[in-house]
Parts: sequence; structure tokens; C-alpha cells
Amino acid sequence: MKKLSRGARALTGTAVAATLAAGTFGALSANAATPEAAPVATVASAHTTQSTHLSVEAATKAAKAALDEARKHNERVSVAVVDRDGDGNTVVTLRGDGAGPQSYESAVRKAYTSVSWNAPTSELADRLKKAPNLKDIPNTLFLAGGAPIAVKGAPIAGIGVAGAPSGELDERFARAGVAALGR
Repeated sequence: MKKLSRGARALTGTAVAATLAAGTFGALSANAATPEAAPVATVASAHTTQSTHLSVEAATKAAKAALDEARKHNERVSVAVVDRDGDGNTVVTLRGDGAGPQSYESAVRKAYTSVSWNAPTSELADRLKKAPNLKDIPNTLFLAGGAPIAVKGAPIAGIGVAGAPSGELDERFARAGVAALGR
């Protein structure tokens, strides 16, 4: 192994020291540029609300009960359960064997309509006679077959059924789904 001259060793040592200093300076600069965590605001509980949601398990139980009721009557339907959040987020849908292609979307829209007004869609269809522009509200369907799911009178979800030969049957099946949640 070849020995380095005193000058070469000094130059190498200086280069190593400069490299270490540059790395340390860069690390310190990066840390200095990192913004401090934003302070967390504490809000008085008087300025907040809580909401109740239907679990996926409960929504599935309701939808299955509605579909089972339709099967007892040899009807081919689709069932949807939506929550009250946002645009009525779909929690679960079941499309029964042989259900028509239009039944899926109709079930979702009936469920959304019933939870939006906390009323069965058959009652809301009657309201159209007095306020025909209600039908212009996006994603709604004012045909019988939707039923709200409420807790202490407040709507938390809606169940919609579509595909039976009448809205009366669709709504009967939707109500069977709501009733299953009370068992």
C-alpha cells in the first residue's frame, strides 16, 4: 500500500471534513425548512353534531329480508339501502335473480328519495300533485317502493325496492326490510 504525502493527507482530510460539514448543513437546513405542526384547535361540543349510521351488517340484513319477501311472492326485484350522507351513499344493493336491468337504479333512487324526505315514496308520489317540480330534484324517484329507516324519528337510511309489477308490492317488500331491523 502506498503512503500519501503529508500534503495529500491534509488535502484528503480537508475534503472529508468539508463533505461532512456540507451534509450536516444540508440536514439542518432541511429541518429548518420543515414547517412546524399546525396547532390543534379545540372546539366546544356545542358547535358539533353527531350522526347515527346503519352498519353494513344491518343494511345487508334489511336488504336480504326485502329480497326474501319478494321471493316468497315470486317477484324478481332489486333492493338498495342508502345512507343519509352526501348524495345518499349506497351501503348495499342486491339484484335478485331475473330482476330487470332498470330495477337496480330505480331501487337506489327510491331509497334515496325516502331517506331524503323521511317518508315512504308512495306518500311522496302523492305530493307531486301539489308540487310537480319535486320530480326535477336529481337522483329522486317518486314511485312507491321506498321506505325510510329512522332512529328516534330521524332518518338514517332508506331502503328501495324495484321490479315488482306494482309500486305497492315494491313498498311492501321495502317495509319488510325495515321491519327486519326491529327483530
